[in-house]
Amino acid sequence: MIHVKRFENNPFAENTYLLFDDTNSCAIVDPGMYTRQEELAVLNFITEHQLKPTLLLNTHCHLDHVLGNKLIYEEFNLLPQFHEWEAPVLSDVQVRAPMFGLRYEQSPIPQQFLADTGEVIFGNTALRLIFAPGHSPGHLCFYSQDNHLLIGGDVLFKGSIGRTDLPGGNHDLLLKNIKEKLYELPNETIVYPGHGPETTIGAEKVSNPFVRG
Repeated sequence: MIHVKRFENNPFAENTYLLFDDTNSCAIVDPGMYTRQEELAVLNFITEHQLKPTLLLNTHCHLDHVLGNKLIYEEFNLLPQFHEWEAPVLSDVQVRAPMFGLRYEQSPIPQQFLADTGEVIFGNTALRLIFAPGHSPGHLCFYSQDNHLLIGGDVLFKGSIGRTDLPGGNHDLLLKNIKEKLYELPNETIVYPGHGPETTIGAEKVSNPFVRG
């Protein structure tokens, strides 16, 4: 069974997730910690629950989703894993962070990139990769069929969708991927988005004003 712990971080109210199973193995997804208080909240939770971080995953590499990558690398010797088409997005963070007046500790880069399909494993848990660009060029979602959950990044939100006006964005492609990849998942699938509260695939198919099922 996967347990999910959410932390809201940085000025963009980004959701950082810790996923852990009954082995206490842990995947850290989109570490967006910015302040020391935010960093300690994540680190203390890991310590207090005796978790063993084994994966650092980025759904995509926009500024607000990678601010804590370096900290996680330094604390747990984990390199980030993301799709290769996100590499230019990560490089751009060095330019964009000062535009928002934000301090950025440069993220390490992967030794290998994640593919369009396949899975990542921590403990006894496998997460299937779902390639869903549109918000960003190499956006990945992480899906567990057994646990009925999707770590969705900035693709689908409760009552909304990811913005597509940033470099590499594509509105039509985003809608296509939501309809053909996410809306094909079971209705009971819980979506843990990159911002805001969780939702379900079934709820969004019925009520999302941007893309109906």
